[in-house]
Amino acid sequence: MKKKIWSIALNLTLKDTNCKAVILWVTLLSLSLYGCKKFIEVEPPVTSINSANVYNTDVTAASVLTGIYTDISEGFSSGGVASMTLFPALSSDELTLYGGVTSSATTFVPYYTNSLTGLNVQAHSSIIYSTIYTINSAIEGLTKSNRLTFSLKQQLLGEAKFMRGFCYFYLANIYGDVPLVLTTDYKINSVIAKSPKSLVYAQIITDLIDAKGLLSEKYLNGDAMTAYVPGAEERLRPTKWAATALLARIYLYNKNWSDAERETTSVINQSSLYRMTDLAKTFLKNNLEAIWQLQPVTKGFDTEAARTFVLPSSGPGTLSGRYFYLSKDLMDSFEPNDLRAKTWINSVTVKGITYYYPFKYKVIDPNADISEYTVVLRLAEQYLIRAEARIQQGHIGDGISDLNIIRDRASAKIPGEVKLPQLSISLGKDDALKAILHERQVELFMEWGHRWFDLKRMGQVDEVMSKVTKVKGGIWNTNWQLYPFTLLDLKYDPNLIQNVGY
Repeated sequence: MKKKIWSIALNLTLKDTNCKAVILWVTLLSLSLYGCKKFIEVEPPVTSINSANVYNTDVTAASVLTGIYTDISEGFSSGGVASMTLFPALSSDELTLYGGVTSSATTFVPYYTNSLTGLNVQAHSSIIYSTIYTINSAIEGLTKSNRLTFSLKQQLLGEAKFMRGFCYFYLANIYGDVPLVLTTDYKINSVIAKSPKSLVYAQIITDLIDAKGLLSEKYLNGDAMTAYVPGAEERLRPTKWAATALLARIYLYNKNWSDAERETTSVINQSSLYRMTDLAKTFLKNNLEAIWQLQPVTKGFDTEAARTFVLPSSGPGTLSGRYFYLSKDLMDSFEPNDLRAKTWINSVTVKGITYYYPFKYKVIDPNADISEYTVVLRLAEQYLIRAEARIQQGHIGDGISDLNIIRDRASAKIPGEVKLPQLSISLGKDDALKAILHERQVELFMEWGHRWFDLKRMGQVDEVMSKVTKVKGGIWNTNWQLYPFTLLDLKYDPNLIQNVGY
């Protein structure tokens, strides 16, 4: 069975009939809103689990949200939210595609050469909107329900709003202006036009502020009500601090510097929950740096990242079925003595050629005990957000101090070894912002599209990609920083307008 329905930490089982019915219902509900014209309007039997009564019991209501996390965990190489680690890295300067423009991995060539069209782009929008449809249905059902335990209803509403904000963050950064779908009404959704990116961000902020007020401060078990014993937390269900961390990122992207600083500080101050870890522990399950993680859903693999990027002794190519390795641009960006290059990167040499690959996630043995969860939000990003927000407000010394916390973690601790130098607090603003971009590049590489989004929001995308795309075998056009919608997207929604240049 491909999916593990989060059986380890969420403590759910498929043994009882009701739970099986819920998972079936969630699967059916998750069908893309673009792909269906109309459901047959027949009253369901009162004994079945369906959208009308799934929110009548605590167990079934919690199962719906669990199903959403499963959806988000999947599709690493096929266009879903989880694919935001792979595809933007191909589009930017992080990855090299084995074979380049002649690669046999034809799905990835248009991303690598920045030559996407409505025909060769993956269905990112329809897959993510399918998840949003399920989330909207959950918000509607939870809001109407009067049969759930109050604390559970609050927590699940918070989770749903957090996840909607998370999904729209990626839609806005992939496409720019996008339809803002907040209902399950097909008549509205099928003809909805784009909303300006600013309005999409405003909705994200509203959702995350709501989520902060609804979510528990503590990590909860699979029942979404019972808190873990301190020190034994599974960091899987979003908390108030996950919503706060994501809100800080949104404020940063919107240049609301003081708000971003405030939100990051509130997370950083939760020192009993969050601390910087050793580099070797940063991507282990339930480590102290993790703010929110996703559990494995594919049998035999801890993470899709390890499954996709860890190269065998034969190297990349058709023989291994793994086509990606780290670009020279990324490898050259690491300073001498940066331990991140030694701990989070590995290599294999084939016929005299050395291929470097991401090694943040290391486990590929299908028989090994699960030791890694996919990290979505972590404390290091919060320090980087606060550093940038402080520098943008003119508090350069404080911002550099935050950067040095990150650099200190990446520096040698053994006496006599050469350390990674600390940055001077006397840097000017321009140099300090360059240091931010650099530090984000080497800290957050191959994580959730950070590099691609940073190049765009910090005004560096044209300068960097005009050089990089040429090396890849393509020709850069500034329009390529936004992905196109698929032709099916345009067909199903007559009011959806293709992005400029496609």
